[in-house]
Amino acid sequence: MSFGANLSVTDLRRAARHPVDFPVIVEHFVDGDVKLHVCNISAHGFMVDDASTLKRGDRVIIRLPVVGRIEAYVIWTRDQRAGFQFERIIRLDDFIAIIDTLQPNPRLRRNR
Repeated sequence: MSFGANLSVTDLRRAARHPVDFPVIVEHFVDGDVKLHVCNISAHGFMVDDASTLKRGDRVIIRLPVVGRIEAYVIWTRDQRAGFQFERIIRLDDFIAIIDTLQPNPRLRRNR
């Protein structure tokens, strides 16, 4: 019997990523509360740059501005980084509001 996420992932790596500086405490389904640093985000997922204890398939719940709590799965890990896929895609208007909250400097936002 296998445990963890059983995901069928399409190639979402071309989704526009927005740089952010967002320290967060996520709810890990095994380890409890875990501090992470989100360094970029898209409507499909996010990347953290301090994920030494995470492994592929781990599930977390993250709290984001505008949308609140959303579940995400670790899709890949490399060195100290990890990429997560949200359980669902964030609606465009909500995602724009998230970016406006997390990245208030308009020069650092990507063109929409």
